[in-house]
Amino acid sequence: MSISLRALLALGTKIGHGLLAQDCLLCQAASGGQLLCAACARELPSIGPACPRCAAAGNSNAECGACIADPPHYDASCAAFVYAHPVDALIQALKYGGQLALAGWFAQALQQRIGAAGGVDLILPLPLHPARLAERGFNQSAEIAKLLSRHYGIAMDAQLAQRVRNTAPQAALPWRERARNMRGAFACDADLGGLRVAVVDDVMTTGATLDEFARTLKHSGAARVENWVVARTARDV
Repeated sequence: MSISLRALLALGTKIGHGLLAQDCLLCQAASGGQLLCAACARELPSIGPACPRCAAAGNSNAECGACIADPPHYDASCAAFVYAHPVDALIQALKYGGQLALAGWFAQALQQRIGAAGGVDLILPLPLHPARLAERGFNQSAEIAKLLSRHYGIAMDAQLAQRVRNTAPQAALPWRERARNMRGAFACDADLGGLRVAVVDDVMTTGATLDEFARTLKHSGAARVENWVVARTARDV
């Protein structure tokens, strides 16, 4: 008995879904081929109105008072989520648990938030220090950046800039000490003259790390630096 091409394709789809079936990473309910079930995905803390420069949540999309009073070196920021439960658990699962499939899921979430990305010439992941990279085995920001580069057709270079100081973890420091901790942490010997750069990172807290990286890139000639981050902490964290 012959089987039509359409029937074969349909059967292949069903088999593929069966092979890829899994449980939701958050609630363990059946989620088919998705990392999260639909219910958990709907409940993630997405970003609402936010400052266009630092992505801090606010009552409007106008630039916040902090950025007006003390402008950072970066020009814009875009975040997909608020850094709160359960997004924090998902980021930690990628970063420390090696759940690399989450890089693709985060990249898709950022694509929805970023939109067309027409004003970017180059994508750079926030660099890890070689010692931290050797310990972890991968740079989570680079994994996300690769997929964004492929989606937008924009070049990505994970070697163009380096983290030259193995600084103390920012999370362990008071907010006011974080900018001092990051001073001189990065280096970039490449000529970025006139380029518009998007920097990819997983979490933006005070913005001190991304500010120092943007300062380094502009010192190398970048005309514009914007941040694409998976999650942004609340201002008062």
